[in-house]
Amino acid sequence: MRENPRVRFQICKRGVVFLFLIFVVVGGNPASWGAVNVTQYHNHENRDGLYVDPAFTRAAASARKRDTNFLGTVSGNVYAQPLYIEDGPGGKAMVLTVTESNNVYSLDAANGSVIWQQHVGQPVPKAKFPCGNIDPMGITGTPVVDLLSRTIFFDAMTTPDGGTTKRHLIFALNVDTGTTNAGWPVDLNATVRFGTNAFNSTPQGQRSALAVLGGYVYSTYAGHAGDCSTYFGWIVGIPINDPTTVQAWATTRFGGSWSVGGIASDGVEPIIATGNSPGVSTWGGGEAIIRFAPDAIFSGQTNDFWTPTNWMALDGVDLDLGGSGALIVDVPGATPSKLVLALGKDGNAYLLNRTNLGGISAPLYQRTVSGSAIIQAAVTYRTSQGTYVVFCANTTQLAAYRITPTSPPTMVSAWTVSQGGRGSPFVT
Repeated sequence: MRENPRVRFQICKRGVVFLFLIFVVVGGNPASWGAVNVTQYHNHENRDGLYVDPAFTRAAASARKRDTNFLGTVSGNVYAQPLYIEDGPGGKAMVLTVTESNNVYSLDAANGSVIWQQHVGQPVPKAKFPCGNIDPMGITGTPVVDLLSRTIFFDAMTTPDGGTTKRHLIFALNVDTGTTNAGWPVDLNATVRFGTNAFNSTPQGQRSALAVLGGYVYSTYAGHAGDCSTYFGWIVGIPINDPTTVQAWATTRFGGSWSVGGIASDGVEPIIATGNSPGVSTWGGGEAIIRFAPDAIFSGQTNDFWTPTNWMALDGVDLDLGGSGALIVDVPGATPSKLVLALGKDGNAYLLNRTNLGGISAPLYQRTVSGSAIIQAAVTYRTSQGTYVVFCANTTQLAAYRITPTSPPTMVSAWTVSQGGRGSPFVT
């Protein structure tokens, strides 16, 4: 279910990315481009996937090429999106990347040389899990950088004894030096509770991007590939300035937050998507888009969640709503204009009223947009012609739909192109 800046959209990655990145340049002196920091997955907290760099013009895009002077060698498989910070140590621009071997790197963006490197613990071999498809499992979800505190946050699956003991640890490192901040990492087994449910790292996978919002760092959790053992859909919120105070919420059973995009937000409150909860007869947080208060508290009110009316049927055939994260979209002229786009493994796109999600109810608008499961992170952009969402449909097609400025808004097909592979195309 699962790239780097310069006006590009990341769309059709499904979650398995090995080795490292190819760094693309468009010419010119990076110092003259202005600040184009990429501090989190898809660049913005709304997860729009829009990257704007004044140096990346149409003419520059047509002449793009690989910079053979950039040799960013790292140890371990890379599943997370690399991040980019303009003003690093000594004024150097740097690329931040993490690996499944629990290695964290700050690389010089000019040539790929290591500025600093940290190993944060032994990763867990796949053989030590009851199921899964990542070997070993270390850092999977895309980190987030808080520029105000100059901190990079990430979750690492670690083991002190070769795999018998497993711990999800949330780290906070100084982005300029790589040193661990005081009070971190936070051991989720020791600190995370929701009611009588205590967090257990063994059945929980963490593939979603982290987010910083309102003074908290957030991370979400699901299970492992294969749906083994009893996992829950967790959201964990930790105050940046007080890691001893951990807030959390969990589904009643299963319903993991699987999506690579993780938490989305309009800048105020975190919103997540959850997956199916097979075997339950009473809704307990699965198959939903859920909005939380800024401290990971769910009100339970219908304006703060949406679940399709056929959620039990979706549960029964493993058609998760949570395979793709929520996408925040604003459409001027539409009623309502503040929207959430949800994409399901059932091939449907759902438009929701972000102000009042509606509880277990019909969406504002629903349309079948793919003949195969949608498991990815979508993007959005706006032109003089309207507001568009783009996603990977039918496995190999890149599809764009325009959201109409009507009451209620609908979705109209704009263009579709075939795409080979699972890359992240440029959009100009």
